[in-house]
Order: sequence, then structure tokens, then C-alpha cells
Amino acid sequence: MPQAELEAKRIDRRREAVRLAALTSTGILDTAPEPSYDVITRLAAEYFHAEVALLGFVDETRIWIKSHWGEDVRELPRANSIFEMVLDEDGPVVIPDLSQHPRFQGHRLLIRRFQVAFFAGVPVRSGSGRILGMLTIFRREPRGAMEPDELRMLENLAGMVANQIELHRLRKSFAKQSLRRPRATGASTRTGRAWPRRVDLRRALDERQFVLYYQPEIDLTTRRIVGLEALIRWAHPERGLIPPMDFIPIAEESGLILPIGDWGLAEACNQIQSWSNEDPRHGSLRVCVNLSARQFSREGLADHVESLLVQSGISSRQLGLEMTESSLIPNMGTALEVLSSLRKLGVSLLMDDFGTGYSSLSYLHSFPIDVLKIDRSFVGRLTEGEQPLQIVRTIIELARVLGMDVVAEGIETREQYRLLRQMGCRFGQGFLFARPMTAEAVTKLLRLPGRVLPDPEACELLCN
Repeated sequence: MPQAELEAKRIDRRREAVRLAALTSTGILDTAPEPSYDVITRLAAEYFHAEVALLGFVDETRIWIKSHWGEDVRELPRANSIFEMVLDEDGPVVIPDLSQHPRFQGHRLLIRRFQVAFFAGVPVRSGSGRILGMLTIFRREPRGAMEPDELRMLENLAGMVANQIELHRLRKSFAKQSLRRPRATGASTRTGRAWPRRVDLRRALDERQFVLYYQPEIDLTTRRIVGLEALIRWAHPERGLIPPMDFIPIAEESGLILPIGDWGLAEACNQIQSWSNEDPRHGSLRVCVNLSARQFSREGLADHVESLLVQSGISSRQLGLEMTESSLIPNMGTALEVLSSLRKLGVSLLMDDFGTGYSSLSYLHSFPIDVLKIDRSFVGRLTEGEQPLQIVRTIIELARVLGMDVVAEGIETREQYRLLRQMGCRFGQGFLFARPMTAEAVTKLLRLPGRVLPDPEACELLCN
């Protein structure tokens, strides 16, 4: 064998060893089935009207199928397979008619068993760019080449798989860090006791020390204020303004999160009414309130919300309710009933911090969500490389396919603002436009002509 050919084989083996090390580090072959992967294969099959969709990860000899749609497939041989073609191309492979392709030997079984002809496959990569596996679709009828937008959609779905793997890795990393970190017990009083206590929260509620701040949500194209997010603060008479992270965990543990949450919901409805009374055109604003897991576990929540709407005289379209993945998990059956009841009222439902839970995708088809809020951690990393861009781009595309709106949180720089508009994200919020502020300060902003905020550079001066 010529020296050049031997050297090429050594390089290939070296690359394969690095690829397998990247695959092993994910632990993906040892994980239990995850609903989010099933959602991705289903989306791929439905979007392309395909009879079969497969998601596989590849070791030395086999393609391990982690999710399938249309046919139950567990594994396939790697030799002379589609994966080898994807690996050789280091990118997508589209075969309009499998029966006419000379290299398609390893998966003749698919042609005979599933009666498929058309194939398209794209790689699933690690954070370092190594190919771990592939997402593939099969159709029974031959067809022409895929349009660029179609291929981009399939790549976006494969990117979402990669993102789930990366998020799973980050969750494990954060969990390890938290084990090494001393447990936070809250601020201490002079006597050394943890603060706040349940009695402190109870007194704050009774003495109306809690206040709502509001952060504008804007149309990124026009800079028009289209909504607001209500954010609770504790105006302590001695300690000053206390952020929610310092007291909400104690409220959750003590059970006081329910009355505090109910107060916040009622306060937001009353404030919506106040703004609408000042100017009927503000009736198009939507104010969003964050609800806790305990609030979502109440079967009577929809009745409570309906009574607040009637009492305040506002329209259901003026109210949005935000939930996180963790608030739905404890009792998914009850959460589904509650969300369905809220949807019947006409209240908007938003999935907050979307993308931080690796199984978030599995809820999109189960729950009647209207809006995805891209977590600020992704927005903050937009200028750090291709992967954060891909994560945000994929969420935007997924929302578009599912008919949902998208709100990007935590926009702090003009470059983030530019990139989000470039990717087609319509709505956003962040310090670049306005920080959380009192209702009185928001009232002044709403009096701007057309509710349009100034250019972000001027807005930074206005809102700081």
C-alpha cells in the first residue's frame, strides 16, 4: 500500500478515535429514551411528509436508533451505510432515489421492509463539531432535490438534538458544581438566624410590602411596546428593595407562594385596568405574570383567573401567564387540565426559559403553549460562536413551524439586537431597551408617541 494511502488511513483512524471519544463523553448510548427526541423525529416526519424518520448515534460498528417515527427500528449496521456517506461528506446527504444509488448497500433492508425510495440525512454534532450520529427521513416516493429552506429545517432539527445533548451535559455539570458549593441559607440577622422566615413573609404580605415592577416587551422591528412582564419585588422598610431570588425559595418551601402569587396576579390585573382606563389604546398591551408550580397544581386556578378578569373588567387577551418546564413536571395531568381551562378563557400561555430543560420539547405538543421565551443564557452567548446562534435560530424556526410567537429575553447589546432581528425573532425584552421599573415609570413610557421606544443607544440613557 502506498505511503500516502497508509498515512490517510492513520489520519482517518485518529479522527474516528476523537469522534468516538466525543460520543462516549455524552453518555447518549446509555441514556433512557427521552420524549424530546421523539418530538424531533415526529416533527421531521410531519414537516417533510415522510413515512419514516430515524435518529441514530453511531459507534464503531452500529447505528443505535434512539428515536424513530413510522417504523420501530432499534439498530442498523454501520458498514456501507448512509452514515458513512454523511461522515464522508461531513454534512447533509440527499438521495432522490435510493434504488438507483450504487453506494446504498448497507440499508437495503430499509428499502425492502419500509418500501422507501427518497432519503435525506444530516449530521448530529457535538459541541466541538464532531459527528455523533444523524437525523434521517425516508419517503416511499422518489422526489427531486430538497430546497435550501427544507434542508435548513432538517439541519435545525438535528441542531436541536445536539442542543439537548449539550444542555444535558451542562445540567450534569451544574449539578456537580452545586454539590461542591455551600448551600445558601438566605441572609443572616444579627442573631445569626436565617432570613427571611415564614413570619417575615407573612408580615410583608399583610403590610403590602410586595410591589410589582414591569419590564417592557417590544416589537424588535418597530421598537413599539407590545407588552410587559410583571416581576415581583419586596420593598422592605429597613432592608430596601429585595430581589425575588432572595425570598421566593422560602415562599415556595413555606407554602406562602400561593397567597403571594395570588396577590401578584390580582395586582397585575388591576394595573392593566388602570393603564386601559388612562388610554383605551393600551388595551392591546399584554401583561404577563409568572406562576409557580404550586399555582399550576391547583385545579381551580382557571376559575380564580376568570374571577379576577371579571372583577378588574379587563379582557383575557390582556393577560399572559408564564410557566417554566419545572412548574409543569410535578403533576402533568393536572397541569394539562389547568392549561386547557386557561386556554378556553383566552389567556395567553407562555413557556418561560425555553431551552434550559432538555425535555422541554416533549411538552410543546402536549400543552397549549402560545409563546416560547428564549432563555437569557442563550441570548447572552449569541456573539460567542456558531452553537449559541444555532440554538436560538432553531428555537425561532421551531416556533414558526408550530405557529407560536417567540420572545427573546435578556437583550443587552446592540449586536444581540441585530442578530435576533436578522434571524427573524419578532419580540424581545432586555436592559438594552428598558430595565424592570415601577408602574409609574412604565406609565411615562407608554405616553411616548405610538408607544415606540427611542433607538437603543438613546434608550439606554432613558432607562438607566
